[in-house]
Amino acid sequence: MNVPTGSTRLAAVIGSPVRHSLSPALMNAAFGAAGLDWVYVALEVAAEKLPDALVGVRILDIAGLSVTMPHKESAAACVDQLSDDAALLGAVNCISNANGILTGHNTDGEGFVRSLRSGHEFDPAGRRCVILGAGGAARSIILALARHGAEEIVVVNRTLVRAEHAAAFAAERGRVVRLEGAGSDLRDADLIVNATSIGMGEPSDADVPFDPMLLHEGQIVVDIVYRPLETPLLRFARQGGARTANGVGMLAHQAAIQFEIWTGTKAPIDLMLSAVADQLG
Repeated sequence: MNVPTGSTRLAAVIGSPVRHSLSPALMNAAFGAAGLDWVYVALEVAAEKLPDALVGVRILDIAGLSVTMPHKESAAACVDQLSDDAALLGAVNCISNANGILTGHNTDGEGFVRSLRSGHEFDPAGRRCVILGAGGAARSIILALARHGAEEIVVVNRTLVRAEHAAAFAAERGRVVRLEGAGSDLRDADLIVNATSIGMGEPSDADVPFDPMLLHEGQIVVDIVYRPLETPLLRFARQGGARTANGVGMLAHQAAIQFEIWTGTKAPIDLMLSAVADQLG
């Protein structure tokens, strides 16, 4: 990491909790590789302190923020303007500061698609996709897959109202099914994405919410979790012959887009992926 100087630009990730974040390692590696006099830190910000924190961003001329839980939706209401994706999703995971004008962006979905293209040469155009979950990450992925031409996006979620809201981001290509009736959709899917918290921590095989025998060669199965690196879902998918991906690619690629928004410089994505891998051991 570069030694800060009087002209060093500051960027940060804000959230609560946030000290565990991998973002400082990958962003500082990227700034160093690009020869930029920037430094990136993690700042703990309680939910009720977000408006005050954004005042501080303006006053201190912090160049950019990554935004994580629990601030993504509330940040959308506190910035001066929103990108098209952030406005549609009502959520922000990146803020850029241009002379005190704060713009909110959402890079999650595009980062997900970039990670599939870069790591697996997978183009969503014309593909059948199943998304497990209907939260913020799921909605951003659904929007991006639809924008990149996915033929059909099936949303599976315990709460049907939330599933319908998420599927609406795919317009006429979105569809909702109950988990117990999703067997044929899972079997026929080109891409299956787990965008729920199932698999985090110390999961067991029983945590896989459907029959893993439905998974097979020719599919890509993605779990956006990256702790652990291989969840039971991914292990079953690999054993069934499917290609698999954890959340590391999405993490690095969405951060790379943020880097490019802030600096106007192409992100060194291979180095960013390596920095995350080093942190995860």
